[in-house]
Amino acid sequence: MDSNNAEATEYLTRLLNKTLRIHTTDSRIFVGTMKCTDQERNIILSLTHEYRQPPPSVVEIAAMQMEMDGVKGNVKVDMLKRFVGLVVVPGRYITKIEVEE
Repeated sequence: MDSNNAEATEYLTRLLNKTLRIHTTDSRIFVGTMKCTDQERNIILSLTHEYRQPPPSVVEIAAMQMEMDGVKGNVKVDMLKRFVGLVVVPGRYITKIEVEE
């Protein structure tokens, strides 16, 4: 094994059992514990929560409520969250990975 492969293997080994925040091409975010990866960059997470943007109808309702309350400014709506457990996040859809220390 050459030094680049050894460094990559060591780095990935250090990520095992760490909490990762993985962003995907469809704007979802998966937060879970890294269990493994493979040559195609697929990542398996356990104890995972999925976060996604609320639908436009929810944002519209929040904007109308702010208007009725006489509040001006940007509309802030929480992301939707659900527990998904053990998941495989396909590497081809991953746009960003963050490690929670």
